[in-house]
Amino acid sequence: MLKVEEIKSLIDALHESSINELELEQDNVKLSLKKQVAVQVAEQSLQVAAQPAAKSVPTHDTRVVEETNVETETVMEAKEENKNLITVTSPMVGTFYSAPSPDADPYVKEGDAVDEDTVVCIVEAMKLMNPIVSETKGKIVEIVAENGELVEYGQPLMVVERQ
Repeated sequence: MLKVEEIKSLIDALHESSINELELEQDNVKLSLKKQVAVQVAEQSLQVAAQPAAKSVPTHDTRVVEETNVETETVMEAKEENKNLITVTSPMVGTFYSAPSPDADPYVKEGDAVDEDTVVCIVEAMKLMNPIVSETKGKIVEIVAENGELVEYGQPLMVVERQ
């Protein structure tokens, strides 16, 4: 059976490589890792709407459409505004849980103070519950991920304001 460290190593290797998918079978365990690749589409369209003669009318509009996560954009914008904000990201693909059990209180709530070793959530991967720590002393500003949501490697889970 694969150990958590081995799985993390495989995820890191996939993330840094040019391949998009990796499948591994060992004993009775099958592991399938896939990168989520951003799709870019360039589109040109003519503007046919009549505009007043005083204004110059552009003949075409070029747009780039990129598949992205709105929550990631929000976190990145917040990070640019305040350099003291640290994003806690998922170290693996799995399911995000804000509490140790469905009937328990969440590990942290927005506004809670945390230390470097405070467990802020767990990510379940292959039936293993992996505790995620804040890695910085500060205050929880935003919890980005939803409880029970599937999260990707590197996906923002929450934002901590460093103190």
